[in-house]
Amino acid sequence: MRITFKLYATLTDYLPPQARSDNRIELDVDPQATIEQIVAPFNLPMKLVHLVLVNGVFVPPQERATRRLQEGDVLAIWPPIAGG
Repeated sequence: MRITFKLYATLTDYLPPQARSDNRIELDVDPQATIEQIVAPFNLPMKLVHLVLVNGVFVPPQERATRRLQEGDVLAIWPPIAGG
């Protein structure tokens, strides 16, 4: 199944070079793969996986090990961001 995977801010460095300018990559993933399994090959430091959204809806940390996606979903991840 095909999904869109987006990384933002400093996390874009973990995407393949050709995907960094758009901060996204199209992925073919196993329909049984969880969010954690989809993210694992990108070697993101888990302390930087702060805000996780599927189709714009927040996925709490306790659901990421069991939540599966569907065809066409968009998985987006942001690191912690400081500001004021």
